[in-house]
Amino acid sequence: MSATTSSNGGPLKTKPSAAESVRTTNSTVVIPITAPKTTATPANCHSERSQEPAFSSRVIPRERSSFLLHALTVVLFTLLAVSVPSARSQTSPAPFPGREPANMPQDFIGKTGDFGNQTETDVIILFERSKHLYLRDSEGIEHLLNALGFSKEGDQTSFTYASNEPDAWVLAFKQRKAEPVWQIVTQVGPYHRLSYSVPGGNVSIVRPTRPIAEIRSEALAASPPEEKGAFRNNDLVELAKLDPAIHLDIRYATANDFLGKAVYTQARAFLQRPAAEALVRALHRLQPYGYGLLIHDGYRPWYVTKIFWDATPSDGKIFVADPAQGSRHNRGCAVDLTLYDLKTNEPAEMTGLFDEMSPRSFPDYPGGTSLQRWHRDLLGWAMESEGFTVFEFEWWHFDYKDWREYAISNVPFEKLEAAKN
Repeated sequence: MSATTSSNGGPLKTKPSAAESVRTTNSTVVIPITAPKTTATPANCHSERSQEPAFSSRVIPRERSSFLLHALTVVLFTLLAVSVPSARSQTSPAPFPGREPANMPQDFIGKTGDFGNQTETDVIILFERSKHLYLRDSEGIEHLLNALGFSKEGDQTSFTYASNEPDAWVLAFKQRKAEPVWQIVTQVGPYHRLSYSVPGGNVSIVRPTRPIAEIRSEALAASPPEEKGAFRNNDLVELAKLDPAIHLDIRYATANDFLGKAVYTQARAFLQRPAAEALVRALHRLQPYGYGLLIHDGYRPWYVTKIFWDATPSDGKIFVADPAQGSRHNRGCAVDLTLYDLKTNEPAEMTGLFDEMSPRSFPDYPGGTSLQRWHRDLLGWAMESEGFTVFEFEWWHFDYKDWREYAISNVPFEKLEAAKN
C-alpha cells in the first residue's frame, strides 16, 4: 500500500501530516503518525491449470484483486483437484506443529479478518499470534499492533491500535460487544471486511447452467475418457467401517453444497485400500491429541465430476475439474476432510470453511488465530506423515501418493460392494 498511489497507479490519499487525525464515525483520535511505506507489486493471477494459485497466500495480490474477490461469491475453490501434480508434492511432509496453543484472547474476538480498501485493490489481514494482534500488509510484511486507547459509547467501544515503527500503521474502529468489526479507518483511508471473511459465513451457491436433473441424466449416459497403461485393480474400502473415530459429513449428499442441491444419492465415502489404511494410520496419530477425522468426500464417480463441470457457468470453469481429464477423486485416491474434537464431537475451527473459494483455503494462509492454524497444520502433519499430500489450493484436500496407479472409475456408490474391513 502506497500513501500516495494505489496499486494501479491511481490516487489513493495524500500522506498525512505528523498530527493527522484518524476518524471513526462519531469520534476523533489524534495521534502523531506517518503513512506506511510500501511498494506496489503486480498481481500473480493464473488459472487453476497453471502451477501458480489465483491468489498468493504469502502476499495477497493487489491488482485485479477486486474482480477475483467478487468471484469468491460465484464459484467454489474445492473442485480444483485436477490431474496435474501439485507443486507441493515435491516437498517434505509437513512438520509437527508443536504444542496446542491457547484460545485467542477474548479481546480479539471480532477483530481478526481480511479487509480491503474501497476498490479492493489493497488487502490487509488482521490475525492473532501468541495472544498478540498483528497486521499483515499486502506486501507480506507483518506489523505487531499495540492498543493505544479505547472509549465507550453506549454498547459500542471505539478502539485505536498502532504498530511500533517509525512509519506506523494506525487503526481506528468501532465494535459493538464482540460482534465483527466491519470497517477499519487508517491514515490512508478506510478498509472494509471482505465478504468471505465474515465469521460463521457460508460458501456461495452457484446457479446451475441448466436443471440438475437434466445434467445428471446426460452425465450418467456419458463415458469417462479412455486411458492407456497398466492400472491396479479397484479395491475401494468404505471409510466409516474402518474405525469408529472416522465420522462423515458428506456435503454432496445434501443441499449444503455449492450447487444448493444434493448430487450424491448416498452419504458414503470410499478410498482405495492402501489410501484407506494410510488414513487410519493418520487418525491414530491424531487421537492422542484429542482429535478424530471428519470426512467430507472421498472417491467420486466420474459422472459426478461431469455434473459439476456442466452445471458450472463458463466464468467458473477454471475452478472445477475437467471431466475430459478426470480428477484424483475419480481414482479413489483423494479425500476431503477436517478434524473434530473427540470430547465434544464438534468440528475443529479452521482458518476457513470447507468448499470456500478464497485465500483462506490455502494450506499456508497466514490469517486467523494461532489455534485455527494449529488445527490446520496438525491435520496436514498427520496426513502427510502417512503418504498424503495436501492440495496447494485447499487445506482440506489430500491426495494419496499412489493416485497415478489407479484408473478413473465411474461406478456409482449403489453398485460398490462394501469391502470386508
